[in-house]
Amino acid sequence: MNRNLSKGWIFFFGALGGLLYGYDTGVISGALLFITADIPLTDFLEGLVVSSLLVGAIVGAGMSGYVSDRFGRRRVVFVIALIYIAGSLILAFAPNVTTLVIGRVILGLGVGGSTAIVPVYLSEMAPTEQRGALSSLNQLMITIGIVLAYLVNYAFTPIEGWRWMLGLAAAPALILMVGVLFMPESPKWLLKQNREKEARKVMGLTRDKKDIDGEIEQMKKIEAQKESTWEVLTAKWVRPMLIVGSGIAIFQQFIGINAVIYYAPTIFTEAGLGNSASILGTLGIGVLNVLMTLVAIATIDKIGRKKLLLIGNVGMTLSLVVLSTILFTFELTTSIAWLTVVFLGLFIIFFSATWGPVVWVMLPELFPLKARGAATGFTTLLLSASNLVVSLFFPILLGAIGTAMVFVIFAIIGVLAFLFVLKYVPETKGRSLEQIENDLRA
Repeated sequence: MNRNLSKGWIFFFGALGGLLYGYDTGVISGALLFITADIPLTDFLEGLVVSSLLVGAIVGAGMSGYVSDRFGRRRVVFVIALIYIAGSLILAFAPNVTTLVIGRVILGLGVGGSTAIVPVYLSEMAPTEQRGALSSLNQLMITIGIVLAYLVNYAFTPIEGWRWMLGLAAAPALILMVGVLFMPESPKWLLKQNREKEARKVMGLTRDKKDIDGEIEQMKKIEAQKESTWEVLTAKWVRPMLIVGSGIAIFQQFIGINAVIYYAPTIFTEAGLGNSASILGTLGIGVLNVLMTLVAIATIDKIGRKKLLLIGNVGMTLSLVVLSTILFTFELTTSIAWLTVVFLGLFIIFFSATWGPVVWVMLPELFPLKARGAATGFTTLLLSASNLVVSLFFPILLGAIGTAMVFVIFAIIGVLAFLFVLKYVPETKGRSLEQIENDLRA
């Protein structure tokens, strides 16, 4: 196998956990339309079924970072694949709402684990000049997973096959479980374990030989600092980046993206479209998500992380303001329903080209080697907790104050996110992980 082919497979399987996260995020939107025929759900229970995945995700994200720092990224990904398989099968055969919630919590453990580990693994495997693009593969896989979920939802809509929708997540999880057996361990982690020969061999798969000695030397200097993970994580010099990482993780969810992903068919049904048309409209949004993530991959190492976040905030906020104005001003008709699809599509375009991939790229970039897994795990824990709040309360808010007012709230949060990025977020483009860490220490 030549080096480019080998490199391609490494990053494909490295990012495959993102596809599972995307699938399990997107599939519930279509399944919700039909679960109630077999298992009655109130607004609260509907929110609970959706958000229980995030309860597991909080635990999974909190644990997996520390565990991967101790036992390695590769072993943890294998366990995550097993968790995805177990959760999917429980959901497929769920007889009642309690089992649905338990299955979603178990699935959430895998979601939380993959959100914490996949970005770290991709970031550590990638050479500096391609790190933004290769780390963005996580977001690309998430968006492909969401589209795959929407396609499955659409395919099983005629038979109202929600059990098939939820259970089929086991298939890519099985592929990941097998694929991870052939993946190399992160070279950063190997060097941390004093396994330099293995680290050099892995780096040779993804880097030019001339770059390896310099990078190894930088990593050794950092390793020479005799600090535990906890000492680094709580050090004063790390604190500013923990605040920045936590801020962008929270804002990524409070902007409202997963409210759109989880509840798009519900939003479109409320706007006057039928079930099939609602799922089809949602599928269009999912395709846009994938296409704009490809745009982000092409631009993130050229334009830079911070600029993309700011551009995205402007676009998303304006989309929501126009959408809210339309919904406040006009009576509900089929034309207005499709306008809702268009402006939600614009919101997705700006999110997918900016905040979607950039946050996943930046989180591991911000943190030092000895605490990268734990710190990324902590910030993704906050991301999952924010996702939980949005997904749990969105259907309640939708019923209480209406779609238009909810989008006004998201637009205000978009303005706050813009100000946060402008003032606090640093640019990490074109700097090695070791350079970023050394600058922090200085």
